Amino acid sequence: MPAGNVKISPGNMVTLRAVAAGISDVGLQRDHNEDSFAILNDQELYVVADGMGGHRAGDVASRLATDSMVEFFRATAAEDVTWPFHFDSRLSEEENRLLTGIRIANRQIIERSLRSRECHGMGTTIVGALFSSTKGKMFIGHVGDSRAYRVRHGQITQLTRDHSLVNDYLLAMPELTEEQRSELPKNVITRALGMQDHVTVDLQSDDAEVGDLYVLCSDGLSGMIDDGEILGVIGGSADLGEACRRLVALANEHGGEDNITAVIVRIEQSTAPKLELPPTPVTGDEDTGQVAIVADPAPTSAADVSPSDGSTSSEG
Repeated sequence: MPAGNVKISPGNMVTLRAVAAGISDVGLQRDHNEDSFAILNDQELYVVADGMGGHRAGDVASRLATDSMVEFFRATAAEDVTWPFHFDSRLSEEENRLLTGIRIANRQIIERSLRSRECHGMGTTIVGALFSSTKGKMFIGHVGDSRAYRVRHGQITQLTRDHSLVNDYLLAMPELTEEQRSELPKNVITRALGMQDHVTVDLQSDDAEVGDLYVLCSDGLSGMIDDGEILGVIGGSADLGEACRRLVALANEHGGEDNITAVIVRIEQSTAPKLELPPTPVTGDEDTGQVAIVADPAPTSAADVSPSDGSTSSEG
């Protein structure tokens, strides 16, 4: 069968499935890890969060974000559950679910920030991907500069647009020269969870094909290695866990200036009944600086601004 969208048919019952691996590393120049990630197998949910804030509050924010997303998706696995936010009829169920999970994460971070002096002002970026095997689509929501890429047919595409000061300037003044761009402060985020009560989330969906690889990462990865290098690593390894480790190693070779987190999701063709894998949320390990997981049923050797094209923004 050729690669491409595979639909369920009575004859062969062929479906798509997602398998994933993730890793988080403290890097070479930080003393603790403020990144977190989650892989929730049974819901096909994948999340990366990059925390920020003093007194180690960044790790609190990112962990709150991933944990609250996981808890919400577990709680809403049944159809008769009441959601804490209004269901937007303009969006698909998957988009509503992803949006609501991110809104809940934002609310929990703000509430914790108000209760604890040590956590005051903390925040986190977030990028979440939700795969629908029945629709053959990957749904992506993000806030901040944690990214989602897609690798297909030997090409890499950045699916998300960084919510950064540099990008905001480029949207408003695309004629800026390289010299003018170089004078803009780098790494200034214009949108993050925990900044305000109402967060604007960029949402989009992507028609998945067999063999697609989706990469979710913090800027500790994308800021250290370019897209071509990511493609080279991803395309050169069939083992997702090994690919994650190679990405981290390359980012560290280039300086490792920040915490480094990557989750890789591969779309596969499945003719067998979908395996009920246990939920496996994972976050960065503060003691070792690195944690990795491979969520693959097959044996492995491991561990508000305008949206981008094709996406929508939702506020809440």
